[in-house]
Amino acid sequence: MVKKVMIDCDVGVDDAFALILAFRSPELEVMTVTGVNGNVPLDQVFENIQKVLSLIRPQHKPLIARGAHQPLKGKTIYAHSVHGKSGLGEAKIERKEGEEWWKIFPGPADELITKTVRQYPNEMTLVAIGPLTNLALALQKDLEGMKRLKEVVIMGGAVRAKGNITPHAEFNIFSDPLAAKIVFESRLPITLVPLDVTHQVLLTSRWMEDRIRPSMNLFSKFVIEATGYDSAVQRFPNKEVIYLHDPLAVGAAINPDLVKKEMLSLKVETQEGENYGHISEVREGPGIEVCLEVNAEGFLELFLSALG
Repeated sequence: MVKKVMIDCDVGVDDAFALILAFRSPELEVMTVTGVNGNVPLDQVFENIQKVLSLIRPQHKPLIARGAHQPLKGKTIYAHSVHGKSGLGEAKIERKEGEEWWKIFPGPADELITKTVRQYPNEMTLVAIGPLTNLALALQKDLEGMKRLKEVVIMGGAVRAKGNITPHAEFNIFSDPLAAKIVFESRLPITLVPLDVTHQVLLTSRWMEDRIRPSMNLFSKFVIEATGYDSAVQRFPNKEVIYLHDPLAVGAAINPDLVKKEMLSLKVETQEGENYGHISEVREGPGIEVCLEVNAEGFLELFLSALG
């Protein structure tokens, strides 16, 4: 069975990799791509969605929509230091004039999400790989409709691991903790892919040299440019490895057996202060399937096969 999928993203480098994996995996049919303010501002996110789709050239054009340009609560933050000003690192994607590999939905992202779920009740998997603002807005707009989602896979949070934006918080959750709280308390069938597992899937110089650089097709070239990989010294700029955060969420949607999960109840800290955006385990509350272990080698093989 092919899974019908919606992807909600804030296209930075690893979001782009996640989109490539999703569209090039025969197990998934990507029907919509929605953008949310996150790694870069919303206008740049929406442009990047179109750029990455121009690279992928999907056989079935997805509907795309702009989402929230700011969090439900709190200040807007960006991750330019990680993804570059464009969000795609040093990669350049040329779009041919008049060539569009998408259809633009006239309304906002939350409307497209709720409309699609009602159109395909109990069939849709939503993969959320940015801040959860669009998903929270969709829940506020149509909770009954959203209950017809088959599955929600979320990349976000640090449950038993350290954060990556503060010692206590992961970027996507920290960007809009109130939205995360609404989503986590919604009782939707959620699988959470936190830093606990994404820090176990590493793109290293060995993988780049042995598997990516030799193929030199459009997708491998994009990975090299987007990560700034320097083949002369066989390393990434100022980094030893690249973490494949967002692609792993797509991988968990493609093959749930890649991850080991534990059912937990989670609380999101929404009060400003040292623990803002922190996720903690609590005794009572809706259950969320939290990924804590991953078959890293199996996932990397899946990801690399999508690059061709």
